[in-house]
Amino acid sequence: VAAIPSPSSNVLSLGPINLRFYGLLIAVGVVVATRIAMWRWQRRGGDPEDILNGALVVVLSGVVGARLYHVVTDYQLFTDDWLRAFQIWKGGLAIWGAVIGGAIAVVTLARRKHGDVLAVMDAIAPGIFAAQAIGRWGNWFNQELFGRPTTLPWGLAIDVANRPLGYRQFSTFHPTFLYESLWCLAGFVILIWLDDRNQLRRGQVVALYVVMYTFGRFFFENLRIDAAHEIAGMRVNAWVSIVVFVAGVCWFWWLGRRSRSPGTATGDAEAKLIGREAEAR
Repeated sequence: VAAIPSPSSNVLSLGPINLRFYGLLIAVGVVVATRIAMWRWQRRGGDPEDILNGALVVVLSGVVGARLYHVVTDYQLFTDDWLRAFQIWKGGLAIWGAVIGGAIAVVTLARRKHGDVLAVMDAIAPGIFAAQAIGRWGNWFNQELFGRPTTLPWGLAIDVANRPLGYRQFSTFHPTFLYESLWCLAGFVILIWLDDRNQLRRGQVVALYVVMYTFGRFFFENLRIDAAHEIAGMRVNAWVSIVVFVAGVCWFWWLGRRSRSPGTATGDAEAKLIGREAEAR
């Protein structure tokens, strides 16, 4: 009887202007993530303008990476019409590609400015969780990426036209967008809480982001029923989650053994040093 309704439209009409909620929510997530990163970088003694100035490059790199990853891993969706690969407003931005593309931009910009890459990534990581928590609601408006059929009270009602073949007889499905959004929100709170108490060393904030996200994503991925490539009976992105999770755990452990002081203290000292050098120049 109870169910989460799906929106009847994925477009917000403002007079002659039509805005798709998918893109709008991603934009809101980017703004929120940028503000959080600026705030955290300033607390470490850095100049928040450094984050703002590099945000556009990082975002564009992330979007390009997200779309490329989706197109490459789900190429069968575009074989009939390759022009659809450019229609990002209809969905199809893979988080793995976004992280890879954004990380490349962050490393490049930080090295160019002689900054500490890990300190910058630690400042950015919690905001990424917040952006993902917001952006996932775009899938709700698009009625996409939901999970298996369910009769639970929080099941998501999906229109017949948006149900995959073989599932037309079911009306409610697991709201994986909601599960992932709540998981990312919890990850944001946990990272901020641990970092504020100096419980993590330099680089461990971003490493813990990798560990937490991939842990949750593995289960969400295995709930989904949209078409995807599989290896040994399991979705490719589920395998990616396992590999990246193990790598993240090893990285987190290695950073804990390597660093002698908490990430915030190290980040503060290095950010101030970078700031003084910039002023001297």
